[in-house]
Amino acid sequence: MRYEAMTGLSAEQLTELADRVHTARGGGLASVGRAYALGLFGSVALVVCLMRKNVTQAFAGAIFGVSQATVSRRWDLLRPLIAQVLAEFVPHPGEVIGAGTVLVDGTICPTWDWRDIPDLFSAKAGYAGMNIQIAATLSGRLAAVGPIPVHGARHDAHAFAASGLTAALANMPTAADLGYVGVEGIEIVPFKRPPGGDLDTSQTDFNIALSKNRAAVEHTIAHLKTWRMLSEEGGRYRAPIQKYQSMPQAVIGLFFFAAYE
Repeated sequence: MRYEAMTGLSAEQLTELADRVHTARGGGLASVGRAYALGLFGSVALVVCLMRKNVTQAFAGAIFGVSQATVSRRWDLLRPLIAQVLAEFVPHPGEVIGAGTVLVDGTICPTWDWRDIPDLFSAKAGYAGMNIQIAATLSGRLAAVGPIPVHGARHDAHAFAASGLTAALANMPTAADLGYVGVEGIEIVPFKRPPGGDLDTSQTDFNIALSKNRAAVEHTIAHLKTWRMLSEEGGRYRAPIQKYQSMPQAVIGLFFFAAYE
């Protein structure tokens, strides 16, 4: 199989990841009775492929030659393990940002609109999802992701703290858009036009310059969303929301692991 095209990882990276999962589990996929149809390496590739391409479990099963039920079991077993073994590749924000200003923004990652889960629908995005808070450098490098996904109906002003990103960026200079006006932990925001008035020239120029700089965080979000389970183009996250949090944690680990040299 062309694993790199399916997972975004080289064969060597997949082998290292499988070795790390093997160590964390204290062994491979031992079974009683008949042998597993898909070993540890193939299972790791399968789960990474699900996050990279966001294909359905039935389609993934057809590619890897196993049943949808087997795909589901591998997904539940290995998703949190991948997040765990790659956590060391996720840098502290300060290591990435240094003395510079960090750009903050939120993005809605689509999900099913579960009837029993309130506040998933985002009026701003126009679909149900989870609000993920992102921090990036002025050059467009991913610096941090809020570790706690927030229901999509909640605004960025709430999600910044609720996601845990406020704490992660403590004592760092931050800049964001108008959605973060008055938010504790955000130092730089655009000037808001007063009711019935206009901004003066210096305020307009400042807003234009800030908007140009903020384009970097939008590019960062687009790059992160090449892991299609987070993206609008990739469809939506289909599994129960209760299993959601370990998915972006695994994706973030994979994002940095794929770029690690």
